[in-house]
Amino acid sequence: MTQTPSRRTFLSASVAAGGVSLVGVPGVAAADGGPGSGRPPLAQEPSRELLAILRELDRRRIEASVRKLVSFGTRHTLSSQDDPVRGIGAARDWILAQLTEYAARSGGRMTAELQSYIQPPDGRIPVPTRITNVLATLRGSSSPERVYVVSGHYDSRVSDVMNFTADAPGADDDASGVAVVMELARVMATRRPEATIVFAAVAGEEQNLYGSRFMAAQFKAAGTDVQGMFTNDIVGSSRADDGTRDPYTVRLFAEGVPTAETPEEAAVRRSVGGENDSPARQLARFVRQVADNRATGMDVRVIYRRDRYLRGGDHIGFLEQGYPAARFTEPHEDYAHQHQDVRVEDGKQYGDLVEFCDFDYMHRVAKVNAATLWSLATAPGTPKGVRVRTNALTNDTTLVWERGTESDLIGYEVVWRETTAPEWTDVVRVGDVTEATVDMSKDNVFFGVRAVDRAGRRSPVAYPTPLR
Repeated sequence: MTQTPSRRTFLSASVAAGGVSLVGVPGVAAADGGPGSGRPPLAQEPSRELLAILRELDRRRIEASVRKLVSFGTRHTLSSQDDPVRGIGAARDWILAQLTEYAARSGGRMTAELQSYIQPPDGRIPVPTRITNVLATLRGSSSPERVYVVSGHYDSRVSDVMNFTADAPGADDDASGVAVVMELARVMATRRPEATIVFAAVAGEEQNLYGSRFMAAQFKAAGTDVQGMFTNDIVGSSRADDGTRDPYTVRLFAEGVPTAETPEEAAVRRSVGGENDSPARQLARFVRQVADNRATGMDVRVIYRRDRYLRGGDHIGFLEQGYPAARFTEPHEDYAHQHQDVRVEDGKQYGDLVEFCDFDYMHRVAKVNAATLWSLATAPGTPKGVRVRTNALTNDTTLVWERGTESDLIGYEVVWRETTAPEWTDVVRVGDVTEATVDMSKDNVFFGVRAVDRAGRRSPVAYPTPLR
């Protein structure tokens, strides 16, 4: 329910010096209407092209990919890299062949490649070991420098994380995530997103997130503008360990205090707030706006944590590099079917077997991912340089930002919410400007800025920092 702010919010008809004043002129500006049209919800309806993408996602192909990955026996990071039918090398080669086939249909826009390095001995890596990620990159048509990444990890394990010879089917953890990513790559290969999308199957997750950490570090070293990353890890089952089912919910873990926060940034945050407004949290709010709807058939439940207790996923390496990242995972877990030797004990079947997967559920998770990625890659990028002026004590709020470079950008919106509200509740369009003043105190509510293009597509929100 929208909360009415304690002070008036007004839209001025005058624009001067590259800014707009929202002080003193009656009327509320809605995101999709003029003065007086009310406060619309911030949810974004799927476009016709997105609806077509969702229809093309194939449950049967997702199931076939999971079963194929399971057929390699084990995909442990330390297993054979050159056996053609068993081990992580066989899985790697099959994933690359599939992504290469998808890329061949892209008209040259998608490329598939291996990203490898030698990991020295370290903890769960007892000997120098080649870690290989399999990447398919769909280059953006108009903003290729802006990048979004989606991943699953193709390595697997059993009870003993160092046991690389036993069968480790890894159906849910994480053939499910890899199958989702591969199906996204297949369907999107023939399309033209504005920004670049990287579809990644990474290795070394169970050993210490090695593959994804290497990938994130490579992006950082190259100065890549990764504006969002999602890992799909354990997204294959809707059944909990007590037998209950929740087939229409997916959890999205998003950190509050940024992993890469500097001492100086921490000092500012402690002064003005923002624990619930990290880039990862803004990304999560965006996911709910575009993917929690009838088109996906799913409820996206945002969890205000980086990950589950004492556990972690491949988004962490990106968070360490300062990139916004979050983790999709099923709503409740069955630990008898994760990280377990395949066995029957006291009449109970243990092991991460394909028979415990819910492929209809996996299909809906793929839809959530598709809605998220396509909405991100066809909308403007997240505004940069968003600041709130603090050089004078006032009861209004002036926000400034840098104008984006997208050719179809038509302007910006200021959003706000009460400090106790989990999601943005109010929005006002301010036009194609780089400064706006709102007749509400920055001390009483949280503000943000998002970009809008000609088709009405909106970016994730950027949270401001103080400008003295």
